[in-house]
Amino acid sequence: MHRSRVSDSRRTDAVLLLVALVWGSSYLSAQTATSALPVLVVLFARYALSALACLGLVAAGQGKERERGGGFRLWTREEVRAGLPLGLTQAAVLVVETYGVAHTTAANAGLIISLTIVLTPLLDRAGHPGGLPPAFYAAAGVCVLAVGLLMSGNGFHAPRLGDLLMLGAALIRAVHVALVGRLTTGRPIRPLHLTTLQTVIGTALFLPAAAPDLSALVRADSGTWTQLLYLALFCSVFAFLAQTWAVQRTSASRASLLLGTEPIWAAAIGIALGGEHLTPLTALGAMLMVTGTYWGQSVERAHRATQARLLAPAAPTRPIPEGSAPRPPLRP
Repeated sequence: MHRSRVSDSRRTDAVLLLVALVWGSSYLSAQTATSALPVLVVLFARYALSALACLGLVAAGQGKERERGGGFRLWTREEVRAGLPLGLTQAAVLVVETYGVAHTTAANAGLIISLTIVLTPLLDRAGHPGGLPPAFYAAAGVCVLAVGLLMSGNGFHAPRLGDLLMLGAALIRAVHVALVGRLTTGRPIRPLHLTTLQTVIGTALFLPAAAPDLSALVRADSGTWTQLLYLALFCSVFAFLAQTWAVQRTSASRASLLLGTEPIWAAAIGIALGGEHLTPLTALGAMLMVTGTYWGQSVERAHRATQARLLAPAAPTRPIPEGSAPRPPLRP
């Protein structure tokens, strides 16, 4: 049983790391796409293509539902309740982050957005007894320092509009990751249907803003469309599904640390495909990121295990009156 849990935990970690890799690669794809198309058109196309792909997957699964004799509903009430706020926060992250990067240096953008790693545990623990051990925040601090080193090639300067936008993006992303855990864990939510709803919401949000420039999509070349399809199918559909699936099986704090390795993958892909150079500072930052991620992961896992043991004796031992439901234990 213990080995099975360890195997499941490692599988979840691997999925989150793969999501971080895909998101790390999205910077180069987005840069290529936005050099040929307006930002809002790229965001609309990414969401619209994602929505079409998700709706196709849902339609393919409809036959299986009917074969099992069950009814088919595109979205349940629980999925709508979770999908509406998650769709709004995910769209907000993408648009604020995109405009933020355009108005600041990569160094400041990378450092500020990495504050998600620190903000998510604080939001995730809100309303729950106790707090995370100081060692977890020390590990998160190492991750923040690592991102600063990875992005320090362009130097630092006084805060400006882009820095404030990136701060807002970091906060919104932390809210989104925490909400994924709170709104989906322990509830009968189908990740594919939830992701489909998020993409439909994003498409509807960006359509009015992108409408005046949609003709640019017709003139886009095959290379631009390749980047749009990659952003939609891998960086959106796969990543959103995998993130929801993984966060349902772990904590938002741990997920945030693993997803925080995104700058490493971005740097590696930039070096391999974008012609960037690995400096001593970026190499040190990469090592610190790996160290901080796995240190924080082990601290958070041990803390959850301890909390579970402490809460176990508090479970009700007397009979529960008929017609009442047992109170679920607090999630550590």
